[in-house]
Amino acid sequence: MAARGAKRAAERPAQIKTKRAKLNGNKTPQVERETKRVTFTLENEETSGNSQTNIISVPPPVSTGKWTNKERVLVFSSRGINFRTRHLMQDLKTMMPHSKADTKMDRKDKLFVVNEVCEIKNCNKCIFFEAKKKQDLYMWISNVPHGPSAKFLVQNVHTLAELKMTGNCLKGSRPLLSFDPKFDKEPHYALLKELFTQIFSTPRYHPKSQPFVDHVLTFTIADNRVWFRNYQIIEEDASLVEIGPRFVLNLIKIFQGSFGGPTLYENPHFQSPNMQRRMIRQAMAAKQKERQMVKEIRKEKRKEEHEVLTQDVTDDVFATPAEPKEPPVELEPPEPRSTKKKLRLTELKKRTQMKRKGLR
Repeated sequence: MAARGAKRAAERPAQIKTKRAKLNGNKTPQVERETKRVTFTLENEETSGNSQTNIISVPPPVSTGKWTNKERVLVFSSRGINFRTRHLMQDLKTMMPHSKADTKMDRKDKLFVVNEVCEIKNCNKCIFFEAKKKQDLYMWISNVPHGPSAKFLVQNVHTLAELKMTGNCLKGSRPLLSFDPKFDKEPHYALLKELFTQIFSTPRYHPKSQPFVDHVLTFTIADNRVWFRNYQIIEEDASLVEIGPRFVLNLIKIFQGSFGGPTLYENPHFQSPNMQRRMIRQAMAAKQKERQMVKEIRKEKRKEEHEVLTQDVTDDVFATPAEPKEPPVELEPPEPRSTKKKLRLTELKKRTQMKRKGLR
């Protein structure tokens, strides 16, 4: 029995190969397919007896269902991120079926190592989250290995679990990308638009994707920042309901290479979070100084009011000097003052004498 099972297991790969060869032999490639010709006759001509055949050529299908767009996006982060960033990464992975994950990168490693990680994972795009001071989150979007790449400061992060929106979409469905008209007006925004389309658009006929379009990813520009939103398309009235996640990207720099290289664009409106915190501290210190100054001014005013009230000009109008009196002359010496200690001592002496005599 064991020998028969081994023979069957050895014969299975050969049978599978023959089946695949037959299936591939029946299929014809897209280039070899020719236009189909369909002949039909009109009903009016059949009744009249003059039957005339009309030939219509049907073009071949545009696509044969092959996965041609091989875009793969690596989504991972550095060590030190908080729970919200971790949930945001998970949301992006579920939203993009063509994404891949990797372990967290050490802080001591330089950013050029990310290119090697992408090459090992066979990815040509990358979304890298970098955490600093356990409170600032930076996001890198790069085209590996030749560039360009962009660095953003991520603000106002809200995840799917946190928002609890009413919208919903199919997992792995292909999204529509909607961009603000401002993306076509300036060159650095046009470059970002091309990066976003290559990263967030799900390739057609991807094995993990679904052949449905039921949600929209919007990128709008307001206050010199890129606002990311995800909406569901409702078929009944074509209205939009927000799904999540949502976040705001504040552009810092655009580099020519991948994670480095010459700077193509630097945002003049960007202000680092350290500078913002410093300005807030300075504003709080200035408020405290103002309060202290107001307190000191109030104290000085109160002192001046007290001094004015004590000095009255009319007090000395009716004052008459008294007659001088001669000091009294004492002829007898003053009596000795008896202190409390002396009185107590005399009382104690009396008691002791009474006890000795037996009177008490």
